[in-house]
Amino acid sequence: MTASKKTEPARPNVARIMDRPTAKVLVVGGGINGIATFRDLALQGVDVVLVERNDYASGASAASSHMIHGGIRYLENGEFRLVRESVEERNGLLKIAPHYVKPLQTTMPIFSTFSGILNAPLRMLTHKQRSTKERGALLIKVGMTLYDSFSRDGGSVPRHQFRTGKAALNDMPALNKGVKYTGTYYDASVHEPERLALDVLKDGLAAGDHARSANYVEAIGSRDGGVLLRDVVSGAEFVVKADVVINASGPWTDLTNAAFGGESAYMGGTKGSHIVVDNAELLEATRGREIFFENNDGRIVLIYPLKGRVLIGTTDIDADPSQPAVCTEEEVDYFFDLVKHVFPQIDVTREHIVYRYSGIRPLPRHEDTAPGFVSRDYRIVETPIQGLPSSTVLSLVGGKWTTFRALSAHLSTEATNRLGVTRTVDTTGMEIGGGKGFPTTDSARTTWIAAHADGLDRAQVDRLLTRYGTRASSVIDVLLDQPSEPLASHPELTRAEIAYFAQHEDAVHLADVVLRRTNLAFVGGVTIELLTEIADVLGEALGWDADRHEAEIADTLEVLRTSHGVEVGSQHVPSATGTPAAS
Repeated sequence: MTASKKTEPARPNVARIMDRPTAKVLVVGGGINGIATFRDLALQGVDVVLVERNDYASGASAASSHMIHGGIRYLENGEFRLVRESVEERNGLLKIAPHYVKPLQTTMPIFSTFSGILNAPLRMLTHKQRSTKERGALLIKVGMTLYDSFSRDGGSVPRHQFRTGKAALNDMPALNKGVKYTGTYYDASVHEPERLALDVLKDGLAAGDHARSANYVEAIGSRDGGVLLRDVVSGAEFVVKADVVINASGPWTDLTNAAFGGESAYMGGTKGSHIVVDNAELLEATRGREIFFENNDGRIVLIYPLKGRVLIGTTDIDADPSQPAVCTEEEVDYFFDLVKHVFPQIDVTREHIVYRYSGIRPLPRHEDTAPGFVSRDYRIVETPIQGLPSSTVLSLVGGKWTTFRALSAHLSTEATNRLGVTRTVDTTGMEIGGGKGFPTTDSARTTWIAAHADGLDRAQVDRLLTRYGTRASSVIDVLLDQPSEPLASHPELTRAEIAYFAQHEDAVHLADVVLRRTNLAFVGGVTIELLTEIADVLGEALGWDADRHEAEIADTLEVLRTSHGVEVGSQHVPSATGTPAAS
C-alpha cells in the first residue's frame, strides 16, 4: 500500500483501513442503506470496510421527510410487496429503535366523495397519468382499509378512523371549511434520522476489529484491481482490494460505477425539497398530527409538527445528481399554496422559514413514468466493472429509510452468498443502539434517569436520554470524567458533548455538528456566538489552528446560506418547549 499527496496525518479510523487495505467486502456509500449493510455484514463476522465521501448520512439520507411509513400511497402503484414489507419494518422499528422512531397520528383531509375512481385503475396500470383531481373519500377509504390489512402485527398501530362533515371539522377546527371527510391513521416518524444512522454504524463497529469505517473518504477510481480511495481530509490516496464491492451511493450510483471504470444507467432520481417553519398558529392547527394529503396537482404532500416547528414538504422533480440539490423559491411558493389549500386562514411567509433542505431520491431510471409513480422499491444488480476484474460489484438501486433493515439483510445475503459465507445473525427484532433497554413508559423513564443521575442534574440526564437513547450512559461517563460545563450560547449542550462528537462520533467539520450530530440548524437555533463556541471546543479536540478555526466557521455559514437558506444572525432562537434543540 502506497499513500501519496499526504499533507497531514490520517485520522485514526482512516489509518486502520490504510494499515490493512484489504477486506472481504467494501461498502461505498455511508447513507442509511450502506451503513445498515455494513452493520449486518459486521454482525455476520465478515471483514468489511465502509467509506463515505462526505459525512455519514449527509446525502439523500439527510433529506428525508423524517417518516417511517408503510407507504399508503404506494398501493395506487400496485406495489403491494413493498407496502407489506414497509409496514412490517415500520412496526419493527417502533420496537427496536423506540428512542428515535415514534408512532405518528396522520390525518388526510378529503374534499370529495367519488373523485379519482375512474382514473385510479389507469394510473395503476400505466404510471403515466397523474390526475389533477384529488382522490375522493371512497377511493381513500378503500386504500386505508387495505392498508390496515397489512398492519396486523399485534396491534402495533391502531386502525384508521373516518369522520364526515361536522365531525371532521370538530376534530380539526382549523381545516378548510370545504372539507367533507377526514381519514386518520397511524404511521411513524424518525425524530433524529442522522443520529439513528450513527447508532446503526456504532452497532457495526462494536462487532469487532473486522469492521472498519471512515467518513470523508471518497472512491475516485480503480487501480491495481482495487478501489482507489482518497482521504478528503489528509489528501492521502490508497487502494483497498475486496472480493465484493457494494455500491450503495444512492442517487450517485452511476457516477460511482463510472469512477470505478464501469458504465451503468440505473438511476433516475427526483428532487424532494422541504421547509421548516416557526409558526405557532400552524403548529397549533396540526394538533400534533401529520397532515398528509393530495394537493390539487395530484402530488402527495405533508405538513408535520416536529421539534416545536412545522415541516412542510415535499416536491418530486427530475434532477441531475451531478448538481447540488437546493430548495428553490418556486418550491417555497408551492409549499405556501398547499398550506393555504388545507388551512386557508393561516398565513405562512418567508419570515417564518428557519430552515430549508433538498435532496435527490435514489430512484431507478423511469423514462416517461411520472415522478410520483416511480417505484420506491429496491433491487440489487451485479455490475461488471472492467477496472475491478477480481471483484464482484453489487449496485443498489433504490431503497428508503423505512426498509433499511430488511434491505441490508437482503444485500448482506447477496454478498455472503458470493463469498460462500453463511449468515448466522438475523437482525429482525434486534434492538438498535440507544434503543436497547430504552424506557418506553413514564415510570420506566423516571427509574432510568434516577439510576444514571449520580453527579448530574436529572433534567440534564433526561435531555441526554432523549438525545442518545440509552447510549446516553456512555456519554454520561464522559461527562463525569471532566467538568460538564454548559455552552454559554446554548446551556442545553455541554463542552464535553461537543468534544464527544469529535472523539467518538467522527465529526470532522463544524457543519457536521450543527447539521447532523445535533438539530441546531433544523430548528433555526444557530448563531454566530454558538458557531464560535462550538468551533472553539472542536478545534481543541481536533487540533485546529486559528486559520482552520475561522475557515470552519466561514464554511459552515456558506453551507447554511447556500444549501439551507439560513442567514445566521447573533440572536439565539430558543429551543422548542420540551424538545432540546440539540437533541
